[in-house]
Amino acid sequence: MRTRLTARPGRITRRYGDRPLSGYLGAMGTYAAAVSIAAASARARGDRLPETRASDVALVTGATFGLSRLLAKDAVTSPLRAPFTRFEEPAGAAEVNEEVTAHGAGHAVGELVSCPFCLSVWIASAFGAGLVFAPRATRLVAGVFTAVAGSNVLQLGYDAAKRASGNTG
Repeated sequence: MRTRLTARPGRITRRYGDRPLSGYLGAMGTYAAAVSIAAASARARGDRLPETRASDVALVTGATFGLSRLLAKDAVTSPLRAPFTRFEEPAGAAEVNEEVTAHGAGHAVGELVSCPFCLSVWIASAFGAGLVFAPRATRLVAGVFTAVAGSNVLQLGYDAAKRASGNTG
């Protein structure tokens, strides 16, 4: 017998059409579990939260930008996304546009791995946990990906300046 409570998820799903709501819930649950496990592990080890430094925020911001673009859009990392996406077209500057082709939970995963904005939450959280568990190593890795992001910005600026000056060589 269907009650109001058991009928409600079906109505919500119908209102959202073919959106993979259960996959999104699974992704959010996985994220919440990972953050909870990290917090519980830090507490069990007696780790104290580090002081929030503006330099760490800037470093993690740059690293999150660089790594999320690399994972979600770079042509070389497309094999990681291929089980969930299909190549659509080049997006310029060694990036690609892809269409999510997986269904159900796989669709939610496909949206996550092909969206730098979506990945940034997970990546920034991982860097945050890294600053608690292994701050020196985390700063090194974050420094590398911040340098990659900065280099990409400089490369794009250099190419734009060449085009603006009429020099294409």
